[in-house]
Amino acid sequence: MPANLSANGCSVNKLRLKQLDYLPEGLLEASHKTLHAILPQPTLIHLPGKQTAPLFISVLLHGNEPTGFQAVQLLLDKYKDKLPPRSLSIFFGNITAASQDLRRRDEQPDYNRIWPGTELPDCAETEMAKEIVSIMRKRHVFVSIDVHNNTGLNPHYACINKLDNQFLRLASLFGRLIVYFTHPKGVQSAAFADVCPAVTLECGRAGQQYGVEHALEFMNSCLHLNELPQHRVLSQDIDLFHTVAQVKIQEKVNFSFNQVDTGLLLNEDLERMNFTEISPGTVFGASKNISDMPLIAKDENGNNVTDDFFSLQNDDLQINRRTMPSMLTLDERVIRQDCLCYLMERIHL
Repeated sequence: MPANLSANGCSVNKLRLKQLDYLPEGLLEASHKTLHAILPQPTLIHLPGKQTAPLFISVLLHGNEPTGFQAVQLLLDKYKDKLPPRSLSIFFGNITAASQDLRRRDEQPDYNRIWPGTELPDCAETEMAKEIVSIMRKRHVFVSIDVHNNTGLNPHYACINKLDNQFLRLASLFGRLIVYFTHPKGVQSAAFADVCPAVTLECGRAGQQYGVEHALEFMNSCLHLNELPQHRVLSQDIDLFHTVAQVKIQEKVNFSFNQVDTGLLLNEDLERMNFTEISPGTVFGASKNISDMPLIAKDENGNNVTDDFFSLQNDDLQINRRTMPSMLTLDERVIRQDCLCYLMERIHL
């Protein structure tokens, strides 16, 4: 383990947040992999606008999810010669991981688990996140946007952490597909939900131009809002889902999508189940030479609900009840670093 890291992956040394009130030269031309040459550390940039309450945008909390960064570059280029309708504060997160095109380095905590409310012990990264929230609270932040990509096949959707009309209204500006969740803890949008309307944008896979354009359009629309519309969101106008469980593979279990001699052989087309309602009996994979359940599912309160959702039938790993998965991916590294998937149920307003 590197000398400047603790056992939980948090930095032992002080992680200094850099703040700027200007755009550094070359930022608009950089890629997420070369950004470290311009911003060598996590950086919060404040830019003035016609309305002083700023729009807060966080990008690259996961270093291999560059869509938000690319959309921000286009947004900043759009207003490089004129004052934007509203002030902007932009946080560029895990720049070190971005330089290697990684979600996070193995020795780092997840930058979307370090925010106030986190279950991580206090460390340099959690202190930095607290500082950012405090700074933005004092600046009377208008709206918070956190931009992400998925590694699996997923549609574009917005996530919220409060079933509040302002949050629903904000999310519906991105599209009709909205996911409400309260777990995992320590995510950016949940921290900012105590300060202002906040949303997470899931913009599909990295490298898709439509994701960049969709995020840009949403950001620019928020810049032009004087206030969020007050009229109520109606059930027929949105598809609203509640994340009821997070599913992880047990640490001791070896898994693969193509190595037949592994303990858990997952279906190679698993990610095609994302945002599809699946029936009881649907098979996720085959569990060989393993007597115990290879997965663990926990609800939003941290309770073990594995048996409610999964069972082993003649070595087949099956779903027990009707549900809708999201964030299924074939990226084994991401599965280990985060989870296999989330399970959702529809909410009717």
